[in-house]
Amino acid sequence: MKKLLHHAVLDRPLLGDGAMGTQLMLAGLEQGNCGETWNLTRAERVLSIQRRYVEAGSDCLLTNTFGGSRIMLTRHGEGEHVAAVNQAGVRIAREAFGNRDGYVIGDMGPFGGLLEPFGDFTEAQVRSAFEEQAAALVQAGADAIIMETQTSLEELLLGIRAAQAAGAPCIIGSMAYDVTLDGSTFRTMMGIEPERAAEFMEEQGAHIVALNCGTRMDMTRALAAVERYRGVTGLPVMVQPNAGQPRLENMKVVYDEAPEQMVQGLPALLDAGANIIGACCGSTPEHIRAFRKVMDARLESKGMQAAGRQSEN
Repeated sequence: MKKLLHHAVLDRPLLGDGAMGTQLMLAGLEQGNCGETWNLTRAERVLSIQRRYVEAGSDCLLTNTFGGSRIMLTRHGEGEHVAAVNQAGVRIAREAFGNRDGYVIGDMGPFGGLLEPFGDFTEAQVRSAFEEQAAALVQAGADAIIMETQTSLEELLLGIRAAQAAGAPCIIGSMAYDVTLDGSTFRTMMGIEPERAAEFMEEQGAHIVALNCGTRMDMTRALAAVERYRGVTGLPVMVQPNAGQPRLENMKVVYDEAPEQMVQGLPALLDAGANIIGACCGSTPEHIRAFRKVMDARLESKGMQAAGRQSEN
């Protein structure tokens, strides 16, 4: 029987996947259109992207459901397809693994607004949307649910509670941090520091604490976040930094960190105790392939060291 994700990561670090949104756009998705509905209308293109990540070495795949809540889908006129979009996302990710025994992580992003009194959405509306999405992901067989790109503890809690209500086997809370203008630290858009976020997630029953995306959140900042998380919690840590910084090139947004550059920060992340390492905006299967080579080399080296110690005894 396959171990629960948060138990498996204690045996060895696992490799996540890379960006989905930029890959969908390379596959033909027009800017501003709904990539999640491709699970129904262009499933073969989503499958192709995720297969490339599996071929590159990913142990974990996030489903193509980041904007799969009713609130987000309704903006595209697709609100009635919540269950179908999310369940198809799980099926496609599972199919991408083929005969491999990988982990499918149901991806839930922000609802895309602000809660009252700062915005127009009530807590009940957001709770209902998250519960509906989480239920669809779990019913389809997701191994975990990640509440991704979160900036406020209030919205994060609604997502955690929705995942718990759905019976998710593993719950991951992932915050999006922005580096301050002076470069001295980083916090979420709503002012949440990493230590507070990690403590909150543990208090509320999350199994893994994580970070993804955010302004200037590269490998170096991801390392700092892991260290700050580790200072306040013993939960496993997942990181998905961006592939450097975005820039506009020929009217397209590109990221400036090539795989051979980004992977240079990987050993330090592993040394700091990161349990799942993937990548976010701008990353590609080639970035993940570079990560896989480094992780495999480290595992092989540790295996040889262990064998040497046994022979000495």
